[in-house]
Amino acid sequence: MYLLVGLGNPGPKYANNRHNIGFMALDEIARQHNFGPWRKKFQGDISEGLIAGKKALLLKPTTYMNESGRAVAEACRFYKIPPKDVFVFHDELDLNPGKIKAKLGGGAAGHNGLRSTGNHIGNDYHRIRLGIGHPGKDRVTQWVLGDFAKADQDWLDPMLDALAFTAPSLLGGDMGRYLTDVSKRLNPPAPKAQKKPKQKPTATEAPSPQRHEAASDDSTDSNPKTKQTSQTNPAPAPKNAMAEALMKLVSKQKD
Repeated sequence: MYLLVGLGNPGPKYANNRHNIGFMALDEIARQHNFGPWRKKFQGDISEGLIAGKKALLLKPTTYMNESGRAVAEACRFYKIPPKDVFVFHDELDLNPGKIKAKLGGGAAGHNGLRSTGNHIGNDYHRIRLGIGHPGKDRVTQWVLGDFAKADQDWLDPMLDALAFTAPSLLGGDMGRYLTDVSKRLNPPAPKAQKKPKQKPTATEAPSPQRHEAASDDSTDSNPKTKQTSQTNPAPAPKNAMAEALMKLVSKQKD
């Protein structure tokens, strides 16, 4: 079984605080993955269900932030869940609003909920850091215990949706792959424009080669002096035909 923990403070007074973004993440995971109803156990609110076929327990400690580790430790002992299968969602001042980072192990970085959790189960658990922005050193308490502004919903709602949608990837334990999946959910690639099919060039008929007609084509020469015909003209009669006829007549008379 996997344990997903959301850090925050109990009660309607704190429900919309920036410090309670961990609670909000678990609420959206429970909704998207059809978890069972919330009930009281392990000094917190719990809900059980499946994420991509894997058993998971959602836990929202009701011990207040500074004592969150007590609830986490009770759930781990009861279900014999090792720290490496614990995933803690928490607010992060040092990340811009809407930014998400995740890692296995590390220190508390000044976060009292993480410090308490580490004190009870050690530091070898996963942290999912949810950026809320930093207001300046003198306004930290007022900032984390203040409610999200209406304008924050523009990035908060998509963030919570992405956290729930990619929960199956989170349980895989590969934080690099998980963050890539979160990024794709938050910034889906633009659909590729459909390429128009290339039109095949229309076959162009080559001009028919000119037929070079024989000399019998009357249309190839309009000059009557050079025009040739296929008919053979009769040979002209010799100019001395009459003289030859007289000579033949005289010859017959001599005979």
